[in-house]
Amino acid sequence: MAPEMPSLDDLRQRITEIDAKLIELMAERQEKSREVARVKRATGYATRDYQRERDVILGARAAAEARGVSPQVAENLMRMLIRSSLTTQEHASVVAHGAGTGRSALVIGGSGKMGRWFVEFLLSQGFAVQVSDPSGVPPGAEDAGDLAQNPLDQDFIVIATPLGATDTVLRMLAMRRPAGVIFDLGSLKSPLRGGLMALKSHGCRVTSVHPMFGPDTELLSGRHVIFVDLGVPDALAAARELFAPTMVEQVVMTLDEHDRLIAYVLGLSHALNIAFFTALAESGEAAPRLAQLSSTTFDAQLDVASRVAQESPDLYFEIQALNDYGAESLEALAKAVERLRAAVLSRDKASFAGLMTRGRAYLEDRRSITEKRA
Repeated sequence: MAPEMPSLDDLRQRITEIDAKLIELMAERQEKSREVARVKRATGYATRDYQRERDVILGARAAAEARGVSPQVAENLMRMLIRSSLTTQEHASVVAHGAGTGRSALVIGGSGKMGRWFVEFLLSQGFAVQVSDPSGVPPGAEDAGDLAQNPLDQDFIVIATPLGATDTVLRMLAMRRPAGVIFDLGSLKSPLRGGLMALKSHGCRVTSVHPMFGPDTELLSGRHVIFVDLGVPDALAAARELFAPTMVEQVVMTLDEHDRLIAYVLGLSHALNIAFFTALAESGEAAPRLAQLSSTTFDAQLDVASRVAQESPDLYFEIQALNDYGAESLEALAKAVERLRAAVLSRDKASFAGLMTRGRAYLEDRRSITEKRA
């Protein structure tokens, strides 16, 4: 007689119980990650160990294969757990570093997206944080009140206002000559040149910072922060020290170098995606119909373009229009599209292949540099 088949409800209940155990194990793993962070700090080990990560992933793939589980699923799961572990360790390192203990910081524009990120980052280091923002004050911070009346005696002053308002704030601070370290978070520096130079000429400790990540970022490993050297060494060093307990990669460059490169890193990538979704919107093809024919490449590009489309048009226009080097990248894009168009319309296979070959070589060089850093 065949054994009785379990009911669907019984099987689902068993899966629910297994899921609960998985969550318990994840919580235990997270607590062990905190202990690992303490041991690494005490013994001087770096937070991230790439060889250890590789061993963990390869071990998971082998164990999965032995049990008839997809090795790729096991690898994906381990990568998520490693990322969670690194986030836990990095946050613990920042808190333990305690660079802000007994010190204060002012964030002007602290209720905006990146402003809030910086408020939380400074609070985690032990800073007493004040915020000046007409939209309110994030939890944990205090209202700075009227900046025109109150003393600017904080150790750090961070300007996280919209790009169009930042230069005015910088010039206002230059007239007040605060003693603390001052830096902005602008995506471009060309429009801020006058305010930044005014602060420097008035003897202020000024530098400029560009976090190359969004406000939802938790783990800074693999991310970059650009520090613009304005010729005030102690201000540059102090701003960099704020990120010392993190795993972020610090990049130092001049103001002009920053904006010339950002014209490609942000300006070109934004323009490409705006052109992509504009061409689709004006194609006359309905979005649901295109979705039925989607491919891996199309879906990947559509995903990036969709995120760009959700961003602020005002900010993205400023990135295109206010960069002294913005026309250079747009011209490069226009020329590249025209070369592609000419090769296709003239059925010039050699020219078409040349575009792809050159691009492949460029991208492979970039990948090899990234792998060496890892």
